[in-house]
Amino acid sequence: MAALKACSALVTGANRGLGLEMVKQLLEARCSKIFAACRDPDGTNSEALRELAKNHPGVVTLVKLDVADPCSIKASAEKVGSLLDKNGLNLIINNAAVLPSKSMLTATVEDMVHTFNTNVIGPLFVIREYLPYLRAAAKASGKPGMSWDKAAVINISSDAGSMSIMPSLSEPFPFFPYSISKAGLNMLTVYTAKDLKADEILCISIHPGWVKTDMGGDKAPIDTRQSVEGMLRVIGSLTEKQHGGFMDYTGETLPW
Repeated sequence: MAALKACSALVTGANRGLGLEMVKQLLEARCSKIFAACRDPDGTNSEALRELAKNHPGVVTLVKLDVADPCSIKASAEKVGSLLDKNGLNLIINNAAVLPSKSMLTATVEDMVHTFNTNVIGPLFVIREYLPYLRAAAKASGKPGMSWDKAAVINISSDAGSMSIMPSLSEPFPFFPYSISKAGLNMLTVYTAKDLKADEILCISIHPGWVKTDMGGDKAPIDTRQSVEGMLRVIGSLTEKQHGGFMDYTGETLPW
């Protein structure tokens, strides 16, 4: 991916796994402003993220953001907005998610509600609260069309949310609430893409692959670096042709 010198980006769930690697690689790409958001920036699970912020003052800003709490989302947007200039926010990476290991028969009401709140409603309200800054970035760019460096929303989804892929698996995916929530996130992408088209703000869902993380486990075939490198290559190539689409980290279009 080309250097992102003028790019400003928000990454949710930035303290570990894919989110932390996304912050690292945005730094490598020389993104000028990275807002690294997570539920507890001061917690023990955020030590690596705090170290990044310490080593890159003025570039990486830690933001307290619990995507399951609309008040937290609103407060984070107010903080980020106070630190942005007239050029707004170019990129939102909706990465934060939960994955309870439950089946159709074992999932509780609490499992379903918490997963949907975090994986679907959270990204929705992040987009809504940060929309003025995306619009500012799209307007400030002064160029036609859609691209990541103008204004874009990237929803980190999963092939587990594909209603075409799931029936073809030899065994049911063991994370029932997660799969349903990612299908919901994909529909959110479709709706959001329609609503943001007039503002020329790009929006897609992207599957990061099966990745070695706390969620993906040790048997996953790729690591976070491979996944994020691939996703950033895809994001860097996006145009209005992919707007509202569903892709994976290799650039392949996935079926809904």
